[in-house]
Amino acid sequence: MKGIILSGGTGSRLRPITHTGPKQLVPVANKPVLEYAVSDFKEAGINEIGVILGNKGREEIQELLGDGSKHGVDITYIVQGNPLGLAHAAGCARDFIGNDDFVMYLGDNILKQGIADLVDSFEAGGYGAGIALQEVDNPKQFGIADVDDKGNVQRLVEKPDNPPSNLALIGIYVFSPALFDAIERLEPSWRGELEITDAIQYLLEDGYEIDSHIVGGWWKDTGKPEDILEANRLVLEDKTLKSRGTIENGAETSGKIDLAKSAIIEAGAVVRGPVSIGDGTTIRDGTYVGPYTSIGENSTLDGVHIENSVVIGDSEITTSKKIVDGLLGRGANIGSADEYLPEGQRLVVGENSQLKL
Repeated sequence: MKGIILSGGTGSRLRPITHTGPKQLVPVANKPVLEYAVSDFKEAGINEIGVILGNKGREEIQELLGDGSKHGVDITYIVQGNPLGLAHAAGCARDFIGNDDFVMYLGDNILKQGIADLVDSFEAGGYGAGIALQEVDNPKQFGIADVDDKGNVQRLVEKPDNPPSNLALIGIYVFSPALFDAIERLEPSWRGELEITDAIQYLLEDGYEIDSHIVGGWWKDTGKPEDILEANRLVLEDKTLKSRGTIENGAETSGKIDLAKSAIIEAGAVVRGPVSIGDGTTIRDGTYVGPYTSIGENSTLDGVHIENSVVIGDSEITTSKKIVDGLLGRGANIGSADEYLPEGQRLVVGENSQLKL
């Protein structure tokens, strides 16, 4: 079995963070989202992986993953170009897949329990496809599966007014090569895209059984800032954290702290875990880093109070203001305004930003 990871898309819901890079490289607990998918494939015994690239961020993704050897896998890059739908992306991988079964994994997903159970469930029967599902509270906002008592999918409905179940498609699938013939028959939807749900419906109509697997534990689509923060919290809660860096005498630390080898927590700083702190980062005297915070590499925090936040890296934060629920892009420099300036806020705001002052 092979795997493909979809890494195209514009990341519009994460702007301005994604103006300068692909959304799949935004870190969660100081690990790019895309690497979680690679780890899930490896744990499921899938070592041949095709990474589908769009028009944005190709070089950054290839620089991160290389040929896959540092992750113990073999990576092939496949260019989709314009994002014309999930089924179009899958179709681009036809030559790479050949006659093998394969897993298709949306590259901005993170799962607690990985994909091994999904793969095992598919391989236990002669299915045309397998779909990862999770129960949701708001099924009208998702693609929903109608499943029989044996767990076989009867139909798929996109954002239904009257949902047949609360089982949502989460963007991870297993397919037989029969999918490619179904894709050849597709017409673009009203969105101008080739829809994977339509392709699966063709498989059903052709007589293939479609397996369903309800994912245990949590699942997050990291497409929006609040999703990044929630995923960061969930991963830090579950992660085994290691303190390899320097904690000076007089620093106050508690809870789980993942401290990279060249990171420093200086005397007088307070760090409450779970927290992840990257290489080359210094937490200076008078700084408070609260739970569920990840600080990327080569950053300096001096006198700030920050919690439940993600700092991507290469940043300097010296403001005396309290930062909560923040997602700070790479190279951010946040200081305190001069006390003699007129009352008000001086802002340099990126396109499509959302601020509350």
